[in-house]
Amino acid sequence: MIELIPAIDIIDGKCVRLTEGDYGRKTVYGSSPVEMAQRFEELGFKRLHVVDLDGAKSKHIVNTETLKEITAKTNLVVDFGGGIKTTDDIEKAFDNGAAMVTVGSVAITNRDLFAEWLAKYGAERMILGADVRHGRISINGWKEDSDENLAEFLRYYVEKGVCNVLCTEISKDGTLAGPATELYKEIMAVYPHINLIASGGVSCIDDIKRLNEAGVPSVVFGKAIYEGRIDLTELWHWQNA
Repeated sequence: MIELIPAIDIIDGKCVRLTEGDYGRKTVYGSSPVEMAQRFEELGFKRLHVVDLDGAKSKHIVNTETLKEITAKTNLVVDFGGGIKTTDDIEKAFDNGAAMVTVGSVAITNRDLFAEWLAKYGAERMILGADVRHGRISINGWKEDSDENLAEFLRYYVEKGVCNVLCTEISKDGTLAGPATELYKEIMAVYPHINLIASGGVSCIDDIKRLNEAGVPSVVFGKAIYEGRIDLTELWHWQNA
């Protein structure tokens, strides 16, 4: 059964969702990140994906206090990403309660540093962020596209021992247009042993069911929750039926 991972994206201490990674197409939601995390835990979720969008834009983590409060007030296993560019950033994330971190840009811009982190913290605590636009890996809060294509990127890091991959199809993210299921099928066909986390485009429970049928291990979803398109109680009952 697919692992369900609700997402909280943070700007200025508020829950937000972007459309296709565009900071100019931002929707702010009422609940605070901590209140939302507590709601997820009350509904029975065990994992939480937290994205520091201020950090992604600033190229260093920003919302450490919010991360600290979420991890202090819930028992959720939190993976944290956004702006992790230095060893100081990653240490701050772990020191403030993150169980895992998602790193994307550094895996492109400083492979030696990413390899150092893999060795120091262990592959089980590292999630490779593979953010894709037009087949290329995007970096720095999705503001820049690198020259690296997805296939080369994954091959390089899976050979280095990466076991957790968060793959976001940027054109789908925040659009509620359905996930890139065919892309995830292709990845799983080549790397059936990795923990692939699908992200972007989930609009309803049926989207999650299709990902489950495709053999995708995990899914991150956010906007469909905040827009009321997914009944979380119904989703939880489906997963635990």
